[in-house]
Amino acid sequence: MVRLTPDERRRQLLGIGLRMFVDKPVQEVSIDAVAAEAGISRGLLFHYFPTKTAYHQAVVAAAGRRFLRNARPDDGATGEVALEQVTRRFIEQIRRRRAFYVALVFGQGPVSIPTPEGEEEFATTLRARLADLVIERCGYAAAARPVVHAWVAYVEDRAIESSADASNVEVTALVAHCTRALEALQEPPTQRPRVPLP
Repeated sequence: MVRLTPDERRRQLLGIGLRMFVDKPVQEVSIDAVAAEAGISRGLLFHYFPTKTAYHQAVVAAAGRRFLRNARPDDGATGEVALEQVTRRFIEQIRRRRAFYVALVFGQGPVSIPTPEGEEEFATTLRARLADLVIERCGYAAAARPVVHAWVAYVEDRAIESSADASNVEVTALVAHCTRALEALQEPPTQRPRVPLP
């Protein structure tokens, strides 16, 4: 058996859980199956995660972090370029792994993702973190956060619905529609153009 450092072992166990989570709800990810795949005892797994619930929560948080990492715009991208990249990457991830995303967000309750400092923010959801990313990289004022948060939920819904739609809305058209929708939401009500659905 290869001896791993505690951090390596924890990452290994989370990676196994993430692979299993793709095919089944996280509550059905078997601790015994995870331990067997890792080549360790069930007791050793509980050395890293004190309870089954703690392990499942850690898997969900790891999935949320991966999703956020994959949605980030390129280094140095700001403004409209960053907005287009975040929107496209968000939509493409949902469309590529629709069942996984639905299980992640709707099957677990609000997704809690640790901060970079490692402190758990139990009130933080995946949508809120994406809204923060858009504000940070796309030049929106902090006061716009409620609107941006609602927009993230709208983009999420459009991506989920379009991925299940037989008409299969083209990603580029959906990205353009969603970015225009956020721009329209930032304008005063009298100047807001109607944003047609693709």
